[in-house]
Amino acid sequence: MTVFSSLNKADILVTGHTGFTGSWVCHALNGLGARVHGLALPPATHPAMFTLTEVESLLASHILGDIGDAALVLDTVQRLQPRAILHLAAQPLVLASYADPVGTFRTNALGTVHVLEAARLTPSVQGVVAITTDKVYANDGLGRSFPEHAPLGGHDPYAASKAAAEMAIMGYRASLHSWQRAMVIETARGGNIIGGGDWSAHRLIPDYARAIASGQPLPIRYPQATRPWQHVLSLVHGYFILLKCILSGTATGAGEAWNFGPEPEECISVEAMLQRLGTYWQTIETPSEPSLFHEAKTLSIDSTKAKQKLGWQSGLSLDEALSATADWYRTALRNPENLTKLTQNQITAYFSRL
Repeated sequence: MTVFSSLNKADILVTGHTGFTGSWVCHALNGLGARVHGLALPPATHPAMFTLTEVESLLASHILGDIGDAALVLDTVQRLQPRAILHLAAQPLVLASYADPVGTFRTNALGTVHVLEAARLTPSVQGVVAITTDKVYANDGLGRSFPEHAPLGGHDPYAASKAAAEMAIMGYRASLHSWQRAMVIETARGGNIIGGGDWSAHRLIPDYARAIASGQPLPIRYPQATRPWQHVLSLVHGYFILLKCILSGTATGAGEAWNFGPEPEECISVEAMLQRLGTYWQTIETPSEPSLFHEAKTLSIDSTKAKQKLGWQSGLSLDEALSATADWYRTALRNPENLTKLTQNQITAYFSRL
């Protein structure tokens, strides 16, 4: 993976490294030869990909802590002196944001400010890649694909907290010249992530895996909802391109926002997604169960800019992503001792196709 040679031996701090995406990131960065440091709360689920695939053994340092603690974040960044920060730590669940909106804003918005401030005050940091979501856009329900310049919004505390984080990032980015601080702040807005290792509640594929393990039906809240599904490695690929631009000095100005999403034809309904997944795994009962909470009928983002300016393109089709995902969860349910090797093999296979 010589295209990412600038990441070799670089000290990179990953916030949220104990999570689903963070675990994939740590495996992939370690494979590139980076020195990976992690700051996060303990894994939020049991089981957890972090423990199942032995992520801690890959790390140069492993710090358990809350990004809501500004002093801890600043101390960690100044002690580690990373060259770049990949900021993944978040409260990532829409339904959980209804139960705890204050905590969601504290983590997603204020926590992002803490990371940016620590980066600003630490000269070793050349840049930050902050991960938000495709849900930051003001969705008018018309089914259009949102480009990066579309208005931000949020119909639920999760989406609004991520849009607030984006506003904070814009403020920091615009103020860097006033602080005489040379630093890049990129944001990545990704579509709905699939892939092995997610065990969160109220997520489609983890719930599917639990339904198979228990032999129970899987109630579906909104079977006609259309989402931009893509494998986690497609997004990790985009994050690494942004890190490469920061570390190689080829990033544009102080940074900007980037969409990473699938082709329009791979934005399909939950119902169609489950039918396809069944062909790679096994079919289960999926009765409809209406939800009391708002859910957008259609989510779609326009990734033209990332394709044209960064050369990013997903390395997996939706069917390939579903096959790899089903293989990971089958292994987790039957032979969990093989998960570390399987994870690393899937990473190698993905990046070898670029």
